[in-house]
Amino acid sequence: MSQDVVFISHGGGPRPLLGDPQHAGLVSFLRALPQSFQKPKQIIVFSAHWEGSSVGITSAAEPSLLYDYYGFPPESYEFRYPCPGAPALAAQIASGLTTRGYEVSLDDQRGLDHGVFVPLMLMYPSADIPVIQVSLSSSLNPEWHIQLGEDLGAMGLSETLFIGSGFSFHNMHAFFNDSVESQAANQAFEEWLAQIISGSSQSPGDIREKLTHWRDAPGAAFCHPREEHLLPLHVCFGIAGRPADQRHVVEMLNKQASNFIWNRSGD
Repeated sequence: MSQDVVFISHGGGPRPLLGDPQHAGLVSFLRALPQSFQKPKQIIVFSAHWEGSSVGITSAAEPSLLYDYYGFPPESYEFRYPCPGAPALAAQIASGLTTRGYEVSLDDQRGLDHGVFVPLMLMYPSADIPVIQVSLSSSLNPEWHIQLGEDLGAMGLSETLFIGSGFSFHNMHAFFNDSVESQAANQAFEEWLAQIISGSSQSPGDIREKLTHWRDAPGAAFCHPREEHLLPLHVCFGIAGRPADQRHVVEMLNKQASNFIWNRSGD
C-alpha cells in the first residue's frame, strides 16, 4: 500500500474550531495526527456530508468552502481554508473510475464541506496541500463503498493521504438526550468496531464480510439510524484492504468515538 489512510470521527459541525470543551480530545488528536504520516503530496477526502447518484469529485483549482451547518456563531461562517485544488488529479480519478464502470461527475462549483475543512484546518493549518473531495453514493450500500475504496486503492496514487470523515457514533437525538441505553449501545458498537477494524485476528475477507453486514453488530441500528457517517470507514477499509494499524478513541458529545489509521509502511 503506497498511501496513508485514516478514518476520523469529525465531531459536531464547526465546534472543534470554536473551543468547545467537549471536542478538546478530538482537537488534540487531529493536531497531532500529521505526525503519523509523511507529508502527503495530495489529500483525498470522503465526507459523510456529500452524497450523489454518481461519484462526485471536486475539480476546482481553488475550492471554496461550504458552510453546511446552521445556528452557530457568525465566525463559523468566516473560516477560510485556501488550499489548492487538484483538477488534474480529479480528472485522473474520474477517468479511472469511469473505466471501472462508475458514473462519475466532475464538479468545479461545489465547495469543501465542513467534514473536510474543519479537520484539515486542525491537521494542516498552512493549507499548502492540494485537496479534492469525493462523494459517497446516495444508495448507502456498504458493499458498494468498500468496492469504491478497493478500486481507488488499485489506482496506485502514491504519496496520497486518504481521509474518511464521518463519525463512529451518529445518533443526533442521543448526543443531546443521554441515557443508559445510548451509553450501552455506544460501548457495544465501539467494541465491535475495535475488534473488526483493528483486531489482529481479522482477515481482510472477514472484515469485508462484517462491514458489509454491519447492521448485525450490537448497537448498530441505534448508533447509526442512517449510515452516512459510517460509510467513509467502508471506503477507507477498501483502500487499505487490511486491519488498521492504530485505533484512537476520543470522548466527544458524551460518547466514545473511534479513529483508525492505516500507514503506508504497514504492508
